Amino acid sequence: MNNKVAVFRREHFNAAHRLTNPKWDEAKNNAVFGKCNNPHYHGHNYELVVKVSGIPDPQTGYVMDMKVLSELVHDHIIERFDHRNLNEDCPEFKSLNPTAENIAVVIYNILRPLINEQLDMQVRLYETERNFVEYPAS
Repeated sequence: MNNKVAVFRREHFNAAHRLTNPKWDEAKNNAVFGKCNNPHYHGHNYELVVKVSGIPDPQTGYVMDMKVLSELVHDHIIERFDHRNLNEDCPEFKSLNPTAENIAVVIYNILRPLINEQLDMQVRLYETERNFVEYPAS
């Protein structure tokens, strides 16, 4: 069977962040980032969807064992970012503005080396019910 199939794992984490550019003054940061520039931070209930696609293994029928994908996401993403202040607690964002776009790229870069390179992978991150990003872009 040479039919490409996609499997998805959905997870949830809560994190605080502040969007700011340290090269800009307060007025410009407020103009660009608005409430998201709150110096006391603000939080989101992020929904993360990891998509892995490829041709199912002929012996197992799996594209990827979902238990393994679940463990990878939990151990390397949820444990790392859940209930954290992304700006303060996570070295990935010490010099990278933790926008949804940047968070998705960071998550992808953490997980990509852990998943068979023959499989395609994509990260979808919901910051709110209505706002989400995907990386890599389709």
